[in-house]
Amino acid sequence: MSPLPGDPAEAEGVLNPASGRTPDGVLHLLPRLVAEGNVSSVGLARVLLDGGVPVGVERDRDDRVVLAPDRGWERGRTNAGVEDPRTTWVPALGVHLMTYVAYGPLGPRPALATSADLRTWERLGPLHLRYDEELDTDLNLFPNKDVVWFAEPVPGRDGEPVWAVLHRPMWDLGWLRDGEGTHLPAGVDDDRPGIWMSSVPVAEVERDGLAALTRLRDHRLVAMPEHPFEALKIGAGPPPLRVPEGWLLLHHGVTGELVPGVDQQQRVRYTAGAMLLDPADPGRVLARTPEPLLEPETADELAGTVPGVVFPTAVEEVDGVRYVFYGMADSRIGVARLDHLAGGAA
Repeated sequence: MSPLPGDPAEAEGVLNPASGRTPDGVLHLLPRLVAEGNVSSVGLARVLLDGGVPVGVERDRDDRVVLAPDRGWERGRTNAGVEDPRTTWVPALGVHLMTYVAYGPLGPRPALATSADLRTWERLGPLHLRYDEELDTDLNLFPNKDVVWFAEPVPGRDGEPVWAVLHRPMWDLGWLRDGEGTHLPAGVDDDRPGIWMSSVPVAEVERDGLAALTRLRDHRLVAMPEHPFEALKIGAGPPPLRVPEGWLLLHHGVTGELVPGVDQQQRVRYTAGAMLLDPADPGRVLARTPEPLLEPETADELAGTVPGVVFPTAVEEVDGVRYVFYGMADSRIGVARLDHLAGGAA
């Protein structure tokens, strides 16, 4: 998927899509559409198949934009956006859960919306991370991205079933207040962004409804950068996939140089790897790839708004084959086939 020439809603790119099926079973992408000034909305486009293989998209004429930054907390004086949607279809709840980044007055904050049909979305508001005395900090102070839900309840630390979400806090507050620098939670001695997990008891959602999903607790660190392709930071990609060995999580790893205060970095390289999470305790990593599975190689991946980027955000199955949809250089959307092999390799 490439930007439509002359379309102001896509003037600066189409990228990092969510995905899902409408009630008629048709596969759609929900791409991030970037207008002039780096203002993002979420669109809707039907995936075109040729022999079961995704080959293109057709934009929805009636619902080209299904979520726009039209709430006060999604807009600042010089910025705005609803960015990088990730969607999980949750059969037990009968809805798609969309997490997205609300780029508001205090920068990027995670938020949640729900839909039964991908076209009409109900905002449930920003996610709230309950204070945990053991962490000695308020996680709501920090920008947070790469938020994805598990598609079914998983065991919590006390053994009770929970709805769990992965997220990626960023500890440097210098962008918000000069000289403030990095603040780490208790027990964390590495300031690089890693993958965390938080959750809500299933019983609470049954009692209070879907709004309870915004009240997260039981925060724990799942994974930190470990291999060379993850030297700067890691973050979750598409929602975790249930496979025989556990939960397969695709993730991105970043190398290069991050320039403070710059939204669209030019000296970084994004690649994609995978890790396997324990089905009995999804906060525990059983295995992970020491080398990337997908790297920027094509012209569309090497040149764009942020060159050298492959950024997986959605996985869908078509005729028994899984396909990964990913951002290319923050400008376009590509697709790759995912082969899951025995022993947790991909």
